[in-house]
Amino acid sequence: MITQVSTPLAWLHWAISDLARSKSATIGVMIILAWVFVAIAAPLISPYSPTEMHNARLEPPSPEHWLGTDHLARDVLSRLFWGTRVVVVLAPLSVFLGILIAAPLGLISGYVGGRVDTLIMRGVDILLSFPTLLIYILIITTFGPSAVVVIISIALGSIPPITRIVRSLVLDVRTKDYVSAARLRGERRRYILLREILPNVSGPIIVDTMIRIGYAIMAIGALGFLGLGIPPPTPDWGGMINEGRQWIFAMPWIVLAPAAALSSVVIGLNLLADGIREIAQQR
Repeated sequence: MITQVSTPLAWLHWAISDLARSKSATIGVMIILAWVFVAIAAPLISPYSPTEMHNARLEPPSPEHWLGTDHLARDVLSRLFWGTRVVVVLAPLSVFLGILIAAPLGLISGYVGGRVDTLIMRGVDILLSFPTLLIYILIITTFGPSAVVVIISIALGSIPPITRIVRSLVLDVRTKDYVSAARLRGERRRYILLREILPNVSGPIIVDTMIRIGYAIMAIGALGFLGLGIPPPTPDWGGMINEGRQWIFAMPWIVLAPAAALSSVVIGLNLLADGIREIAQQR
């Protein structure tokens, strides 16, 4: 059974000390924190406004514009920095919203079983029968592209797989001795789910969350590339890739910069997930 930590400060110290022992987790955290810093400090570190138009279109990298300018004469580096906010905010929010809905469904489905399990899983199977990208496109084209609609779309697409994962974990844990002991003590179902089962399945859920945020980032990039992401002129890495693809051979840095940024965040999240998995296996 997972050790209960007395205070939030003690839990934070425990988490940091564990992550520091994993090289992959340390590198992943450093990459993620670097981009979080860029997102927070974007107004201070960006040389120009992301929507400001300059004199020269498609200007190559120079001391004034380190990554050149795009087809509307906007500074690419400034747009790259400001576009970090879309990734850092929307992807975690969408995944956490999906978890808030899917985790209770998986807990109840795996623990209660019977008709409740059948009903929940049939609904999950119906959602899984639709391609995830198709769900995104249907919702966004129906309600129009916006930050809220993107979050809801990605959250809805993440509910079925998260529900199945949580259910499978609960099916394994519910037969453990400490769960049986809680039943014999006469504990309520809510207590068993939240105090006995959930803490002992949280490790795999956290690992899956890190990976799923990476999926959400790629989905946001794909939607931006298709013109279904955040409406312009808000900088969006996927939109920047789409806008610059016409000049990919003549001026590749316009596309390579946001593509590399997108890939680095996903790599950082996967490294962090691998580190958490290593720590969980050692415990």
